[in-house]
Amino acid sequence: MNLKPIKSDKDYRNALERLEVIFDAPIDTQEGDEAEILSLLIENYENEHYPIEAPDPIEAIKIRMEELNMRQKDLVGIIGGKSRVSEILNRKKRLTVDMIRELERILQISASVLVNNYQLTPK
Repeated sequence: MNLKPIKSDKDYRNALERLEVIFDAPIDTQEGDEAEILSLLIENYENEHYPIEAPDPIEAIKIRMEELNMRQKDLVGIIGGKSRVSEILNRKKRLTVDMIRELERILQISASVLVNNYQLTPK
């Protein structure tokens, strides 16, 4: 095992190649330990150099709805009537604090995601 910090894209590519070779190594073996440590080094490098930004609140709602096989009509009563749901999902109106609380409770989306600012569609 010859592990070292990942400091460049070349190091990153080499680490990915090595991980691919040892990925299925049994746990509690030298290669298994190497794979575990290497995956942590790779994850750290990716988080630092290739961060993935959280979706805006409306996209987060739509993603979660898709995961739960929900339709727009399923939000009626959670964030308001049919027209209010449409206005929110089409970015015509902003989420209110009460809507955010209900969406957090029902859809299990963190309020910290839902309170982020997002662009409204021009009228």
